Amino acid sequence: MAQRLNRVGERLHAPPPSAVRRLRHRVGLVLHRYPGARLALLLGPVLIWMLVIFLGSLGLLLITSFWRQDSVTGAIVQNWSLTNYQFLIQVDVYRTIAIRTVGIALAVTVTDIVLAIPIAYYAARIASPRVRTFLLLSMVLPLWSSYLVRVYAWRTILSGDGVLNWSLHQIHLGSVNLGFSRWSLWIVFSYLWLPYVTLPVYAALERIPNSLIEASTDLGARWITTFRRVILPIALPGMVAGSIFAFSLTLGDYIAPSMVGDTEF
Repeated sequence: MAQRLNRVGERLHAPPPSAVRRLRHRVGLVLHRYPGARLALLLGPVLIWMLVIFLGSLGLLLITSFWRQDSVTGAIVQNWSLTNYQFLIQVDVYRTIAIRTVGIALAVTVTDIVLAIPIAYYAARIASPRVRTFLLLSMVLPLWSSYLVRVYAWRTILSGDGVLNWSLHQIHLGSVNLGFSRWSLWIVFSYLWLPYVTLPVYAALERIPNSLIEASTDLGARWITTFRRVILPIALPGMVAGSIFAFSLTLGDYIAPSMVGDTEF
């Protein structure tokens, strides 16, 4: 009996179906009239998540950079000071390491951009669907394997008794000393972050209409002019996104240098 009374009460308090339909209709009209509200509703949760997780962590890192470490206990002292930045600028060791790290990150970024543009252009504009699928899989498949496995594989290849020197000895070309050097860092980092640069550039080049390239050709522009004035401006956002990935990932990585590089990265 009590259950029946509860069901009757729920039916009495439930809004009529017409009210629900009117509410849906009003919400649909608002979202149709204001596209910005629809976009905010779709992207709002993702943007909030990114702001809290990504920018929040960077903000905390920036705040802690103004704190100092007790020289006796090693504890973090939450007193605002510029001591860390003074050490970075005034002490030769810290300054040299920081400049070298930024230099390697820039070299890796430029290398990946130079390699990514022809690969992405061929995959997006020239390759057949089957070859395009093969190229994209070749870019994505390494990301499925462990980061440490890929770095250790390059350590095996570039070491003094590794695969590279063994192959050079087989064809009587001597040997090269690339293991545990800045050259090995440059090679390994360029390999690790190349997919992160190629895929954004490919996504940008894929959206270029064929009519733009055909119009440039019909107007007598050479291929270098078409690339510089038509293709490059459209691909620039993808290049910027890939450059940010390569530079920031290289700048903050400390595992690969400890495995394949020297101790001064």
